[in-house]
Amino acid sequence: MKVVLLNGGMPDHVGMIPLWLDERDPRPAREQLDAAYQHGGGWRPFKGFKMLRDHSIKYPGDPALKPLALMKLRDEVIAVYPHAWVMILQKDGSHEICRMD
Repeated sequence: MKVVLLNGGMPDHVGMIPLWLDERDPRPAREQLDAAYQHGGGWRPFKGFKMLRDHSIKYPGDPALKPLALMKLRDEVIAVYPHAWVMILQKDGSHEICRMD
């Protein structure tokens, strides 16, 4: 899995995520991450974030977080943010965000 680092991102920021995503596996990123992250509670979306035009995410009352890394699994983009937030962005613009620390 190719990882593109952005905004001061470092390889440590993505952790095991690139190893948990396999293009040969037909399941979407959400299901693959859920299965691989069971020790941390699985993929559990956190509601309330808004995605901005530059792919930053903003929770009401908090500063916007810029993505530190991007990965792609078929038509899905996986973005990693400070504080272990991870977003799966779909081709249609819909997205889910989960904390994966």
